[in-house]
Amino acid sequence: MPTAGLWIKGCFIACSAIILMACSGSNSTSNDAPPPPVGVAPEPAPEPEPIPFEELYDQGVANYLGEFTPMMSEPTGSLIQHSFGTGDGPLCLRGGEYTMATREGTGDELMIFLQGGGACTSLLCQATSEAAPGIPEFGILNPDNAQNPAADFNVAYLPYCDGSVFSGDIDYDDDGDGIIDRYHRGLRNLSAALDVAGNTFPAPGKILLTGNSAGGYGTDYALPLVRKLFPDTPIELVNDSGVGIAFPGYIDFVSAEWNATAFIPESCDDCITPEGHLTGYHKYQLAQDSNLRMGFMSTKQDSVIADTFLGIGGEAFEAALIPAMEDIELAYPDRFRSLIADGNSHTFIQAQFNREVGGVVVSQWIADMLDGSENWVSVSD
Repeated sequence: MPTAGLWIKGCFIACSAIILMACSGSNSTSNDAPPPPVGVAPEPAPEPEPIPFEELYDQGVANYLGEFTPMMSEPTGSLIQHSFGTGDGPLCLRGGEYTMATREGTGDELMIFLQGGGACTSLLCQATSEAAPGIPEFGILNPDNAQNPAADFNVAYLPYCDGSVFSGDIDYDDDGDGIIDRYHRGLRNLSAALDVAGNTFPAPGKILLTGNSAGGYGTDYALPLVRKLFPDTPIELVNDSGVGIAFPGYIDFVSAEWNATAFIPESCDDCITPEGHLTGYHKYQLAQDSNLRMGFMSTKQDSVIADTFLGIGGEAFEAALIPAMEDIELAYPDRFRSLIADGNSHTFIQAQFNREVGGVVVSQWIADMLDGSENWVSVSD
């Protein structure tokens, strides 16, 4: 009898549990609440940041980066001289050796300086054809000048000797005698020298990319290569007297003659204005690179550019220069400024570093730019 009682009690408990489960299930079924979510869709992956100047890289402008190394790097006083020998790599206009120099400063900023010295085409050839060793220590390159805002910068000094404003990639036998007369190896010289800069100073806090005359024009070609080597470093570009004023057909002519057309993006229909200026190209550069600022410098009637190389005269040069500078600043008011002086002299950052323009000394104008000061404004006489 006790066993039968336990069996009946167990059945009662089990049946009660089944009834409760059934009731619970019935209540759940009659409930109109929606089923719990099975999960939240993940946020879409952010679009990758566009690569500045990617189209130019696709067109081949950076193909020589990493291709050439100096045959000799020799300490000379406070600097190191890097020489590339002769052959299929870097060369000067008449076939001489290309050489460049680096100098270690006391800060972490890097100045890349492109020397000036004319230009050479089949129509007019007035250009420096040898690369002088060393670094000329005057103006912005003087490490002992207390007024020089770049005095303590590391320096990569790029001599100019290719006749093609650091852009050319072609050799010419002009008289057909089987001997090369013009070695336009500017792109190889530029690429090799910038590789040295990148290897010597791999992590600068800021880059000042600057040059005067042909070196000013050269900053146009150096910029995408510098950005390739230093993808995240702020670049302050100071173009001294190579600001891209020309006339219809001139840029097309020299680009074709020097085999430098790859530097103009195929997608940019307005990089060269109908008047022949590079105003649109400079706006393209600023649009591509948000970590870039530009400061352009010129006299109003620069005789070297207006008369010698363009042949348009000072008045026509001035009439084109002023609105071109205003146009770029209007498009990029936070990242572009100009310094425009009276007269027809040529270049500032070495020969006229202490000149006052519009109430500001040239060296101070550059200092305000490098410091990010609100005092960095466009000035004109």
